Amino acid sequence: MTVHFIGAGPGAADLLTVRAVELLRRARVCLYAGTYLDSGVLAHCAPDAELIDTRHLDLDVITDHLVRAHREGKEVARLCSGDPSLYSALTEQTRRLDSHGVPWDVTPGVPAYAAAAAVLGTELTVPEVVQSVVLTRMRARSTAMPDSEALANFARTGATLALHLAITKTRSLAEELAQDYGRDCPVAVVYRASQPEQRILRGTLADIADQVERAGLQQAAVILVGRALSDSLSCTRSHLYDPARVRHP
Repeated sequence: MTVHFIGAGPGAADLLTVRAVELLRRARVCLYAGTYLDSGVLAHCAPDAELIDTRHLDLDVITDHLVRAHREGKEVARLCSGDPSLYSALTEQTRRLDSHGVPWDVTPGVPAYAAAAAVLGTELTVPEVVQSVVLTRMRARSTAMPDSEALANFARTGATLALHLAITKTRSLAEELAQDYGRDCPVAVVYRASQPEQRILRGTLADIADQVERAGLQQAAVILVGRALSDSLSCTRSHLYDPARVRHP
C-alpha cells in the first residue's frame, strides 16, 4: 500500500484538489495536524477510517503509524497543512519510509501564502514594481535558519515577502525590514486564511506589530510585506496584455 502525502491547503474543506479528496475517500488511515485544519477537511474521509491527530506526536511515532498501516495493507493519507513542498517535514518522513521500503507519493495543495493573497485580492507580482516573491520564515521555537538566509539579505532585494511561522516575531522583523522597505511599507497579516476564524490585519511596518499584539495572534498566520500590497499602487501595463505587443498567428 502507498502513503499519500496530501496538501490540505490552508484548512478549508473546499480548497482541496479533486485528487486529494479522492485519496482521502480511499484511505483507511489518515494522519493530520489538528492545529491547522478545519474539521470539514476530515469529513472527506470514510466514516470508518482511522483518524490520527499528529499535533502531539514526534516523528518516530508518526513513522511507526505510517509503516504499521502499510504493513496492514491499508492506504494511508498523510495530510500536510498548505502544500507539502513548504515546511512539511516531507524530506524527513519520506527518507524514513524509504528505509522501511514503504512506497509514497505527493499531492500538492494550496499554499498558505496563496490563500492569504486570495483573501486580500492581491497580486504579489506587479509589473515594474516587484516581480519576485520570497517564501521564508523566522526562527522561534524551530530549527536554525541558514546564515545565508538572514532576513536582511532578502529585504535588500525589495521582493514581496511571505513570512511563515513568524507571527510571534512581528515586532523584531518589522524593525529589521523597515531599514530597507521603509516604515511606510504595506503589510498584511492573514490569520487562518479561508477558515471560519479567518482574520485580516492591514497596516505598515510602523504599526503592524501593535495590531498583532492587540489581536493576540500566536500561530497559523501568514505575514505579507511589500509595495505590491498598496491600495494606491500605480503600475504599468504588463507586456503580455499590451495592445502594442506583436502577436503572431
